[in-house]
Amino acid sequence: MHYKDSVMIPIYRTDGEWVGVYTKGNLFNVDGEWIGFAVGRDVYDTGGLYLGFLSDDKRLLRKRTRPTEKLRLEPPPRPERPKIPASMPLAPLLRSLPHQIIDMFEEYPERLIYVSETRPDME
Repeated sequence: MHYKDSVMIPIYRTDGEWVGVYTKGNLFNVDGEWIGFAVGRDVYDTGGLYLGFLSDDKRLLRKRTRPTEKLRLEPPPRPERPKIPASMPLAPLLRSLPHQIIDMFEEYPERLIYVSETRPDME
């Protein structure tokens, strides 16, 4: 699969949950919050730290041991918030991951699923 910049590509967690979208070189969560940018298939957070890579089956994965060769990058200007659709197609059948590879949305959800300061609190 090729990650084209003009298309909104759904990103899934290993359990099949839709957790984000990739569009125009950036990664957003399902609320439209910017959570990172891509250089090729490598994804960096909004501060320029390496998060992982986009896999062929539409997941954000990383080696369990943090790669030391991935330097901090200067992040681009904050992109415009995309119009996120209400739903996405169901995830493809996702194969299990080898022990040395982790799904970033499962292992580090707090780095990827931000709660917007402007969203009203759930009562």
